Amino acid sequence: MDTSNRKNIAILAFTLIVVMLGYGLIIPLLPFYIEKLGASGSEMGVLVSIAALLELLFGPIWGSVSDRVGRKPILLLGVFGYALSSLLFGLSTEVWMLFASRALSGVLSSAVSTTALAYISDCTPAEERGWGMGMLGAAMGLGIILGPAAGGWLGAASLSLPFFIAAGMSLLALALGALLLPESLPPETRRHEEKLKTVQVTLLWHSLFGPVGVLFFMLFLVSFGLTNFESVFGLYAAQELDYGPERVGTILAVVGLASTLGKALLIGPLTRRWGEAPIIKVSLAASALAFLVLLSAKTYPGILTATGVFILSKTLLRTVIISLTSKHTELGQGSAMGLCNSFMNLGRVVGPIWAGFIFDVNPSYPYLSGAMIMFIGFLMSLVKIPD
Repeated sequence: MDTSNRKNIAILAFTLIVVMLGYGLIIPLLPFYIEKLGASGSEMGVLVSIAALLELLFGPIWGSVSDRVGRKPILLLGVFGYALSSLLFGLSTEVWMLFASRALSGVLSSAVSTTALAYISDCTPAEERGWGMGMLGAAMGLGIILGPAAGGWLGAASLSLPFFIAAGMSLLALALGALLLPESLPPETRRHEEKLKTVQVTLLWHSLFGPVGVLFFMLFLVSFGLTNFESVFGLYAAQELDYGPERVGTILAVVGLASTLGKALLIGPLTRRWGEAPIIKVSLAASALAFLVLLSAKTYPGILTATGVFILSKTLLRTVIISLTSKHTELGQGSAMGLCNSFMNLGRVVGPIWAGFIFDVNPSYPYLSGAMIMFIGFLMSLVKIPD
């Protein structure tokens, strides 16, 4: 790979680190913003889900627009939108301002990862594309690990400070992209006549009744169950355990680290040894049990340990379901992976709303609900997924 391509990938990787870092910043601080502004768990659930919903709706649209006008302007628009939403979040003094910030982030910053991956496809040879995609994936993973810890530690001094720093870093990424990143899609190869792509609800529904429909449903179920933990954990830790932003951020950094290590070190050897189906069944059972362990853990070391084990089982589960889907789908691989992503995003939309609503009824209910959801998935896997 030539030097210019490595420079371009480095700029894209830095941009994705900044954006994913910002997503992570919000997670440990959102409960404290909610308490400060007098909002409820239900409002927090909607606040978490609104960005996921808009990302689901606008991600495909931005991809189509970048096919028409080029990657660079859409990428820069996404980074600018992210900087603006971070600044608005840091300045928020009313709940509606938090909603406006999250909505703006969902609409505009959803353009970043879509166009960054398309950029790599444009400018790298097929034999080196895996390396480029891997670099962007690693950058996103690094941002996810560092974001919650940075948010928690910086937020202990000021809830607004992390978002002002995120806005500043985003402007730096914007300047680097504007000045140093060339356009990857020449005008003669752009698809000016192509219709804008949107979420195809009918396709999602019909895909549930196809050969791998149960796997699509399980991806939704796993994503839904995971958000029963992620969306209200900070609020649970603040209200039930009396933890501050630092501890919440550290625990969520463990989440990112366990997820990354699981993907990097365990999935390959385990699937080669036992195959996907047994891992799905064991992971579903372990996830159901882990919800109950999380609920019973009260000490800080115990919660760190239980969280790490819980997220590790979820990480294995989601990745292995996608792998099994790719082996058995009768659709094209691109279409199948797009559907996998759509079903996971649907879980991220519905899950936080449900978890926030039942948290207001009883703080333990999201964990009990998550355990029940994963146990139902385990029972389905015994019948629907043969070894």
